[in-house]
Amino acid sequence: MEKALLLLKKYFGYDSFRIGQTELIEAILQGSDCLGIMPTGSGKSICYQIPALILGGTTLVISPLISLMKDQVDNLNEMGIPATFINSSLSNHDYMQTLENASLGMYQIIYVAPERLNSESFLRLLSSIEIPLIAIDEAHCVSQWGHDFRPSYVEIASMIEKLKTRPIVAAFTATATKMVATDIISSLKLSTPFTLTTGFDRENLSFHVVHSKNKMHDLTSYLRKFSGNSGIIYCSTRKNVDLLYQELSKLGFSVSKYHAGMGDSYKAASQNDFVYDRTTIMIATNAFGMGIDKSNVRFVIHFNMPKDLESYYQEAGRAGRDGLPSECILLFSRSDIVTNQFIISQGNSEIDHSIEYKKLNDMIDYCNTDKCLRKYILEYFGELPTFSVCENCSNCNSDIEVTDITEDAQKIMSCIKRMGNRFGTNLVTDVLKGSKSSKVQSLGFYNLPTYGLLKDYSRDTIKELISFLVAEGYIVCIGKQYPVLVLDARANEVLFGNKTITMKRKIEKEVSPKETTLSNTPFDSSLFENLRILRKELAKKNHVPPFVIFTDATLTQMATLYPTTEAEFLSISGVGAVKFERYGKEFMNCICSYLQEKS
Repeated sequence: MEKALLLLKKYFGYDSFRIGQTELIEAILQGSDCLGIMPTGSGKSICYQIPALILGGTTLVISPLISLMKDQVDNLNEMGIPATFINSSLSNHDYMQTLENASLGMYQIIYVAPERLNSESFLRLLSSIEIPLIAIDEAHCVSQWGHDFRPSYVEIASMIEKLKTRPIVAAFTATATKMVATDIISSLKLSTPFTLTTGFDRENLSFHVVHSKNKMHDLTSYLRKFSGNSGIIYCSTRKNVDLLYQELSKLGFSVSKYHAGMGDSYKAASQNDFVYDRTTIMIATNAFGMGIDKSNVRFVIHFNMPKDLESYYQEAGRAGRDGLPSECILLFSRSDIVTNQFIISQGNSEIDHSIEYKKLNDMIDYCNTDKCLRKYILEYFGELPTFSVCENCSNCNSDIEVTDITEDAQKIMSCIKRMGNRFGTNLVTDVLKGSKSSKVQSLGFYNLPTYGLLKDYSRDTIKELISFLVAEGYIVCIGKQYPVLVLDARANEVLFGNKTITMKRKIEKEVSPKETTLSNTPFDSSLFENLRILRKELAKKNHVPPFVIFTDATLTQMATLYPTTEAEFLSISGVGAVKFERYGKEFMNCICSYLQEKS
């Protein structure tokens, strides 16, 4: 580990390892298979990159997306570590050249797409080189219980068995329930792995759920507040991506778009514009972003509710990878539920989708809970947080208006009971609203004593009340594609006992970008902007994304400590010897010039 620390400082510019990194690196160096479950931004890649430098030979990193590979390889090469990638973006000539270079031992780390693992030419390469370690990134993709299952990941274990000497196998993911973690170990055939979960909490992220009546209005309002900052807007459909791209472009926002229906060259150009800071906002479906290494994403807005919490937390977690304060905003409406039910129903008809519908209900509960959002997420992933209020989410930070809804709850529960616990939210709402729809008429529900009891309420308000009672456990949704409402035993306490139900309604405060700080120390924003301009110029000159040169967190520390000597500059977190040699002089000159002008 002494050597590991020296390499960490030399190449990555850090003086110490983060939580979990030491234990995982030690386990790998001792020859143990590993499973590391660590939140986005916690430094999973260092857990296999440092061992790759110590073990010798060529480490393989299996990764699902081209974007991750390119970002990681750019970063490693900038630090002076020879690395490359093998995926579908390479021409046949470049692919063969890369294989030849790899056979000559020119790379310490090779990133490879799982689809390439069983090609004959690649297997020939594997038989000719020493492979001490195989790292599997986004390992949840191997599990059918995960949120982003990739069939090609299932072939990883068989590929490893074909190697003449079995390497150490280390799997990493940011989001995995206990069921998914067990499936990863089994599917990858990890041998008595050292398993470490460092926790799922991302303290620098602020979570907000906004019950939006006009999403476009709310979205543009937030974007204006975040002006000049990089962010991602996620949509559930390609159609929404295209519509938002058109509307936001007309309004003058600097936007790119990305979805699976676009051509490869268009997607690559769009992604590069965002990664290289030529545009500030990416509008995308979940086809974009897994493994995106862009560290300066200051906000993630979900225009539509995702279909499960794993997807949501993975996507929201692309904000604030550099550890600086960032915002995660979910614009929720009832129509999102219908869209996600349809998406699930269009899946493979031979597969049981009951777990997907259960996950969707958990996501709906998250959007309707009045409890701490961060606590809800952590408990979902099996953690027991020590706090009940995080003071960094919309539920904790909103003014709360407490309303007694016992009478309304009794009317809803009574209606469900009189309808035989056999119908879904829409029909129950129709009956309570006093609808004259053909279905209400044909079933004779207009004769029920609960018919029209909430006729003065809007349909959305009735549905909101039902969702709240579901989230609180008084009503249970049973069924797959078309869930029905069934009273839980707890409902009897409200119907026949003296149980009072209160509903906390948020008086939501405006979401504004939090001031970027380092250890709560205000930085010099004018110097930060000068450094950011210099970084962009150097990035353009060297054909790499700006964050590959230095992250926002590193620039922030420079704009706090004003380093003007080599020793001072090397003490900045994220400045290693190689990067100092390449860029240190220009950044120190920038700081010195700024200080002279200021004096």
